Amino acid sequence: MKLATFDINSSGKRTIGVCHNGAYVDLVARSGGTLPADMIKFLKGGQAAMDQARNLLAGVEGGAGQHVYAEDEITLQSPVPLPGKIVHTSCNFGSHLQELTTWKDPVWEAHNWSDFHFEHPTGFLEAPSSVVPSGAQVEIPVFTRQLDYEIEIAIIIGKEAYRVGAEQAFDYVAGYTIFNDLSARDIQAREHSNKVILMGKSFKGSCPLGPWLVTLDELDDPHDLDMKLRVNGIVRQDSNTGQMHYKTAELVSWWSHMGLYPGDVITSGSPPGVAAGMAEPKWLQPGDTVAATIARLGTLTTRII
Repeated sequence: MKLATFDINSSGKRTIGVCHNGAYVDLVARSGGTLPADMIKFLKGGQAAMDQARNLLAGVEGGAGQHVYAEDEITLQSPVPLPGKIVHTSCNFGSHLQELTTWKDPVWEAHNWSDFHFEHPTGFLEAPSSVVPSGAQVEIPVFTRQLDYEIEIAIIIGKEAYRVGAEQAFDYVAGYTIFNDLSARDIQAREHSNKVILMGKSFKGSCPLGPWLVTLDELDDPHDLDMKLRVNGIVRQDSNTGQMHYKTAELVSWWSHMGLYPGDVITSGSPPGVAAGMAEPKWLQPGDTVAATIARLGTLTTRII
């Protein structure tokens, strides 16, 4: 299923549902209110809620039926509009780590990237309030002149996990979506020099997430999905989820030591092709459209203003 959170334009009501045959099925209304209108609460319902959702799709053919809406009748939100936490995995694509060493910025170069290790995943937290949906307009922060992009696959946790072994990790995964890690590189570089990271990655609108939560049963292999990010139609990043150093099981297992809860997001890290890795960086500018596409997951679109 492609689980979605959306607003019904005619009423302004927010609900959860499924993108099915090009239309949006309101699961809450079709269940008579027995399913919650909040994705985190839905995920807490576990397998029973998932099974009920699949049963409610019966009879919805060709994008028609009761409580079924066309795309122009709804406003799509991020599948999890306010996750409990976003755990960002750093430099999980070796080629991205390599390209970061080429950026000729004195503050950035002061950070010794050769010290980066792969003994276990490393990363940082991003502010859940920075999440915006596909189609959102994101304003360039007044404090940066170096706005960058990063396509990533995002793991959505389905049930509470603590000290989970890698062999059981998929039991705690609800599915996947797309994440675009918008980054203020000049601020990030200064923060790195102080051995911290916050505003460079957690400004308003810096975490586009969506368009849907695609459940595990929809994917034969989540580690063989093509990833492409385009700026104004031009491909900037072109990779595959198979290039991740740490895969889903290892990431969930490691980050579960902090305690993971339904709706939490773990990101994969970015493949190469970011602006910071260019000899002459092409930073995002007002009017740019960023389209992050991952096979089987859809396209996450962000408009820069």
